[in-house]
Amino acid sequence: MTRDRTLARTGSYVVLTLLAVAMVFPFFWMVLTSLKDATEIFQLRLFPTDPSLDNYAHILLGKGARFPIWFVNSMIVAIATTSSVLFFDSLIGYTLAKFTFPGKKLIFLLIISTLMIPTEMLVIPWYALSRAMKWGNTYWGIMFPGMISAFGVFLMRQFMSTLPDDLIDAARIDGRSEFSIFLFVALPLVTPALATLAIFNFVGNWNAFLWPLIVASKPKMFTIPVGLANFSGEAGSDWHLIMTGATVAMVPLVIVFLLFQKQIIRGIAMTGLKG
Repeated sequence: MTRDRTLARTGSYVVLTLLAVAMVFPFFWMVLTSLKDATEIFQLRLFPTDPSLDNYAHILLGKGARFPIWFVNSMIVAIATTSSVLFFDSLIGYTLAKFTFPGKKLIFLLIISTLMIPTEMLVIPWYALSRAMKWGNTYWGIMFPGMISAFGVFLMRQFMSTLPDDLIDAARIDGRSEFSIFLFVALPLVTPALATLAIFNFVGNWNAFLWPLIVASKPKMFTIPVGLANFSGEAGSDWHLIMTGATVAMVPLVIVFLLFQKQIIRGIAMTGLKG
């Protein structure tokens, strides 16, 4: 029995290792490609013969380089939308979990049902609204569709439901306002959910392409995904610059994940346990 268990565990480690290598290899290849010149990337060679940081100097410090502006735009959009989602989604989730009022279940059902609507179907009304309000080529125009998310409401409602009602009632007896209870009692107890929601939303808005492409027509308002698309044209694609930009764009995502790794894993594991 022990031998069978050891073989099973060994086989599991082998399979997981192969899957990990398959997932990491494209990122490894991307970083190595960013160290090659425009001609060497088409050669069947993984490691560069003469590694160079010229590509990084070109997109970050070169004459007329706009990548730093795109990076700042993406950072502003991702941070602003993530902060908004964390606050409003957790507030809505707390309300749906800890208050009783007519139509509560219907409201929650309607919010969740929006997850079934493809983003492509929402682009036209979003564009009509942004054009009517003259939000084109503005940060608000890029951000407003992502300021609140239905998934975040669902996630926070599930976690808020696990909080003991006696704890909330005790805070009310102590004379705390409802908003104070939400802010200083409920939120500190659901930090795994907040971390999970933060990383999902940050990554989603950092990598968003379709809506920023539509609403932003001026290069100074491009985000990183839209800006990198400009390295491709009818004459060909500057793959060495695309890979370099993608490598730089990956750095904030790696940092955020490393900072919140434990909370993210705990939050995913606990999602849907109650509610």
